[in-house]
Amino acid sequence: MQYDRTDARILEIVQKNNRLTSDVIGELAGLSATACQRRLKRLRSDGIIEADVSIVSAKAVGRPIQMLVLVSLERERADIIDKFKKAIKSSAEVVNGFYVTGDADFVLYLTARTMDDYEQFTRRFFYENPDIKGFKTMVVMDRVKVGFAIPIETPSED
Repeated sequence: MQYDRTDARILEIVQKNNRLTSDVIGELAGLSATACQRRLKRLRSDGIIEADVSIVSAKAVGRPIQMLVLVSLERERADIIDKFKKAIKSSAEVVNGFYVTGDADFVLYLTARTMDDYEQFTRRFFYENPDIKGFKTMVVMDRVKVGFAIPIETPSED
């Protein structure tokens, strides 16, 4: 997946606001709207831009409780890991899931309406799964920074 300096500029712009028109993005990047559209299409098809999303306030939509959960599996076998990854992907409560190294096997970011709802989720998702050795929950007290912006390395000109 290759990109040039102009692509890097486009990526910086759309990470800050993906609702800008191709005219505006093109103007900021020094391109015509058509050239900008072509580049955006290529960046998406190449998988450099994975998704165009809106960041929604969990609190505003009735899910004010946010948690980070460290999950340890009983055994690290490929089939168990794959099965748990599938469970993560199919769970609406799990907003983000990461397979990690270190003390835990997975780190999950979840939201819930109430602590009772979270308790019901833990019974269903963790306690009923014999492949889970244990989990630790950290309740988020304050969301200090939120986003998906990745620092973009600008390629050097050869």
